[in-house]
Amino acid sequence: MASRSVLLSLLLVLALPAPARAAEALIAVATNFLDCAERLARPFADRHGHTLAFASGATGKLYAQIIAGAPFDAILAADEARPARLLAEGRAVAGSGFTYASGRLVLWTARADGPAPSPAALDPGPRRLAIANPALAPYGAAAIEVLEALGRAEALRPRIVLGENIGQAFAFVATGNAELGLLAASQLAFLPPERAGRFWPVPEALHAPIRQDAVLLARGARNEAARAFLGWLRTDEAGALIEVCGYARP
Repeated sequence: MASRSVLLSLLLVLALPAPARAAEALIAVATNFLDCAERLARPFADRHGHTLAFASGATGKLYAQIIAGAPFDAILAADEARPARLLAEGRAVAGSGFTYASGRLVLWTARADGPAPSPAALDPGPRRLAIANPALAPYGAAAIEVLEALGRAEALRPRIVLGENIGQAFAFVATGNAELGLLAASQLAFLPPERAGRFWPVPEALHAPIRQDAVLLARGARNEAARAFLGWLRTDEAGALIEVCGYARP
């Protein structure tokens, strides 16, 4: 009788659904969103148990790495164009793309003294202006649009300092290698007061919208962590955190 009870208990245990196993994913993320992605990863892991690792860089460089076979499961780009191209090329899962954030530009100086930056600060003069490489980084392309809209692109061209990505452009200003930078507002969101400097929010009418799209890559089609993370990014909880990081919700 006892043996039958043990057997019955064993069968009941075997019949129970297995607990979901934690998975890992490698996410390519545009430099401007790296800090926010890392902040999002913590509550995501608490809720889903999955582990995320991030590889950051300019969106154009990440795209080139994917073409070359980099083992990414998903990409959080800084534009719409590269994710759309990956979908068209069959390198991403059909129907998985969406806009996860809308970026904002600021004109920033690391100096807290003196007047706040304004379009007048972009008048021709000795000041150097840091921007991300427009060929690789959508924020750099938007910065050029702003300069063209203000009629200052040609006059400032000799004074522009190009960073490979928006992070390097920020570093140029933070270290004094450039007096001003056209940067992502998100880069200022968590600066301590002593490093906050001063900034001018660039009117969105001066450049095309910076819609940042995510897409599940073909390699990550069966990756539970990548799929769950992209799904979670569309929730109100994640959206509220993205706003705190300095972005507009799509």
